[in-house]
Amino acid sequence: MKKRIRLIARLDIKGENVIKGIHLEGLRVIGSPCHYAKKYYLQGADELIFMDTVASLYGRNHLGHIIESVAKDVFIPISVGGGIRSVDDAIKILRLGADKVSVNTAAVKNPILISEIANSLGSQAMVVSVEAKKVGANQWEVYTDNGRESTGIDAIEWLSEVERLGAGEILLTSVDNEGTKKGFDIDLINTASNVTTIPLIVSGGMGKYEHLRDAVLKGEADAIAMAGVLHYDELTFSDVRSECFSDDIMVRSHE
Repeated sequence: MKKRIRLIARLDIKGENVIKGIHLEGLRVIGSPCHYAKKYYLQGADELIFMDTVASLYGRNHLGHIIESVAKDVFIPISVGGGIRSVDDAIKILRLGADKVSVNTAAVKNPILISEIANSLGSQAMVVSVEAKKVGANQWEVYTDNGRESTGIDAIEWLSEVERLGAGEILLTSVDNEGTKKGFDIDLINTASNVTTIPLIVSGGMGKYEHLRDAVLKGEADAIAMAGVLHYDELTFSDVRSECFSDDIMVRSHE
């Protein structure tokens, strides 16, 4: 049975702005989170991912008021990541309108947090964000703090561990490919999809539709998170959906 692929807009936030970088660095201001969230919702995004890019530096997530505002006009699932360090943090952001939380740095420091959130809120609300950087042939290392900090942890082993601990899905970002628009790390996606059974959202590198097609057909990704290619109007969700239909990739039709 063919699986339906989710098309997701990723919005990286610093302060009050959507930003975009390369390799998660060199950030450029794009504009208002509320504006872009509504734009992508109306275009037919299946979900939105908001990432507070500096939350780990300051110890907490600062997106509460943005999520509360966005949730009034947007009626698709919203994931929020950055600075979620406890079950209470997760509950607070869900009460403001988010449907899922995404945890990276705090999960690496305290893996049991994955189980605590999954047990309290359901595994469907627990997304583990994994930032992976290539360190050798078919070998990747986990990075934290928005791609700034090396951990020494093998990324593929970590993917298996977060599933065992109760994660409902994984947001997998290639630090090397992020922002380059040169395509996804297909080897990374393929290896990840072979060691996990939970849904795999891939992020980092999409510059044209063909990159999505490769991630799905060659890498077996379950969902594609797009950022710059949307922000700069190089593709719309309508464009992507039409191409998917042409390639017999199952996606939700947009009314």
